Amino acid sequence: MEEVAAMLELLHIENIAVIEEADIQFRPGFNALTGETGAGKSIVIDAMGAVLGGRTSRDLIRTGAAKAFVSAEFSAVPADLPGLLENGLAPDEDGNLLLQREISGEGKNACRVNGRPITVAQLRQIGGELLNIHGQHDGTQLLDEELHGAYLDRFGRTEEPLGAYQSDYAVLSGLREQIKALQMDEAEKARRVDSLRFQINELERAELRPGEEEELEQRRNLLRNGEKYLSALSGADYCLSGDDENAGAVNQLRDAEEALSGVRNLDGELGEAYKRLGALRSEAYDLAETIRDLRGAFDFSPEELDAAESRADQLYRLKKKYGATVEEMLAYLDQRRAELDAIETADDTLILLEKKLGKAGKAVQTAGKALTEARKQAAAALEARIQKELRDLDMNRVRFAIDFAPKDPSPDGCDVVRFLMSANAGEDLKPIAKIASGGELARIMLALKNVLAEQEAVGTLVFDEVDTGVSGRAAQKVAEKLAQVSRRKQVLCVTHLPQLAAMADTHFSVEKGEAKGRTYTRVVLLDRERRKAELARITGGSKVTDALLASSGELLDAAESYRAAL
Repeated sequence: MEEVAAMLELLHIENIAVIEEADIQFRPGFNALTGETGAGKSIVIDAMGAVLGGRTSRDLIRTGAAKAFVSAEFSAVPADLPGLLENGLAPDEDGNLLLQREISGEGKNACRVNGRPITVAQLRQIGGELLNIHGQHDGTQLLDEELHGAYLDRFGRTEEPLGAYQSDYAVLSGLREQIKALQMDEAEKARRVDSLRFQINELERAELRPGEEEELEQRRNLLRNGEKYLSALSGADYCLSGDDENAGAVNQLRDAEEALSGVRNLDGELGEAYKRLGALRSEAYDLAETIRDLRGAFDFSPEELDAAESRADQLYRLKKKYGATVEEMLAYLDQRRAELDAIETADDTLILLEKKLGKAGKAVQTAGKALTEARKQAAAALEARIQKELRDLDMNRVRFAIDFAPKDPSPDGCDVVRFLMSANAGEDLKPIAKIASGGELARIMLALKNVLAEQEAVGTLVFDEVDTGVSGRAAQKVAEKLAQVSRRKQVLCVTHLPQLAAMADTHFSVEKGEAKGRTYTRVVLLDRERRKAELARITGGSKVTDALLASSGELLDAAESYRAAL
């Protein structure tokens, strides 16, 4: 067995649907989960999806529980995993990574990686790089031809030519939008010009200044309280400077300073007091001059207050139309001036843009041809790989081809990509939707997933009943294919087929029971004898006979021989 890179070691589940608590220790290679319908196999897959950042519902929480919890422990996780690097995270020194998610009844989520809190989106990014879940309905995606191009691009790794094309296409789209914005009929143009000129004239007449609102508000408050302002200044001036009959604080401080002048040298404390009086007098004198200047400078008049109120009202009316602040209105004015200039010079601009559009169109065509060529080369390789996979899956007569049809340039290229097939010899290739049965769709999708998975760093692949519609010899081929894949990747498979369950290296049984009036589900690791019993149940239903047990043992022996030969 080849060494698997990142691998799911342990899945811990608490209060998910009918699972109260379960620990599933997965192993390298092929892991199978079986169980009766309704036992809870899909719940295990739902729990995996939850801890990988998938969408969840509060209905997932076990009845009566306040919250649900899932954790997944991965080993051998590369430190350069893009999702970890982009989010500043890393596995521990042994290469282990623990993903955790708690879901509360209120719908809140708590996600962590190695104990560090992250968002659900970050968890989804990291989880998607560690494990892929392929559901039983994935085959229907093959019927959607809009996805075929994306599948081909993934296989062909066309990121470089696709990125170059999309860059050129973005330029082309931007030019088209600019031209569309400038193209208007004369009546519409005249109406827009009149509207712009009215707005520009109204804003220019207002003579707006940045910071004007703050200055105006301060002045209005001062003018509205003019009498109180003057009264306060007059009172302060009287206290400091006095009048003809009463001395103010300045004169009194001067008298105190003169009183100490004659004795200031007799004692150190007297000298210090004298200096302090001098400082106080100087400060009081300066303060008196400042208050006198403020009083003289204040020119209160009802006319100025009316003008300030009128200006404030004008600004209020303009802000309702052009912006919440003077700065926003000035920015709006600049925008309208630019738009008017663009309209008035539109004819010249259109000529220039049309020339650029022609060049951009040629660039898109050139990049589109390069992308198509890269896709066709990838298509030839993908056809050969899928054809080989289909032969391995006992679909020798099926032909698979990829068809290209030209289309007008769009964000994803200049061609329509379609997967075609012929189910029987001599039949023409037709769209998969018109040919494939359910079982054929499942096997074709399995072939495609296997081919794509070979090129991805994901170490664990989960297959949720991808064997739907498959039986007999085809089921055996699917089992052998999954066994082959499990030598490169860790494989987890939920199945109803004995061929697939027998081929697994490790076999779990999902069993439903009842205790204390509640339904519960448990996941049990089976030894060889219990595997025989489980395979017999899958094959024959509730009636397990000695013949079925013997047949199951033979099936296990054959599977072991096949795995040993890989």
